[in-house]
Amino acid sequence: MSIADIKKTAESKMAKSVEALKGELQKIRTGRAHPGILDQVHVDYYGSMVPISQVANVSLLDARTISVQPWEKGLGAKIEKAIRESDLGLNPASQGDLIRVPMPPLSEERRRDLTKVVRHTGEEAKVAVRNLRRDAIEHLKKLLKDKAVSEDEERRAQDEVQKLTDRTVAEIDKLVHAKEAEVMAV
Repeated sequence: MSIADIKKTAESKMAKSVEALKGELQKIRTGRAHPGILDQVHVDYYGSMVPISQVANVSLLDARTISVQPWEKGLGAKIEKAIRESDLGLNPASQGDLIRVPMPPLSEERRRDLTKVVRHTGEEAKVAVRNLRRDAIEHLKKLLKDKAVSEDEERRAQDEVQKLTDRTVAEIDKLVHAKEAEVMAV
């Protein structure tokens, strides 16, 4: 494994960590409606648990209401029950085949709790990135020990890995800060 391979691997894994953080942050509910909020809700479909998006059309009616249109007639009640029993605190209402999911406004206390969750999620992503940095540096030290690279090359590569880590952590901080602002916005 060369220095370029180590850096490329570290960079791609750090990018995946940032993408995973974006996915986690999307799941955190704000006052606004977002169809992705229902992604983690699963419904019983002929004996197997599947995400709502695989058995219904999930879209926005307005800024505070999600609509769920089941593809099969008998699924409406199951979907409504799955949403109600999820830990999202949502109360869906049926109108014929259409299920409306209004987003209740968040209280100030709940907003503060959600910012703590956002910070914690961001911190977990930073820890993952730092672990990737540590792994990359261990690989570089192994190359040096095996005399595959010189000390100067190893030192330069370590500095580049550190700069990559700093950039990734800054991007994570930016995402967390933006999500906190979104959660606290009334």
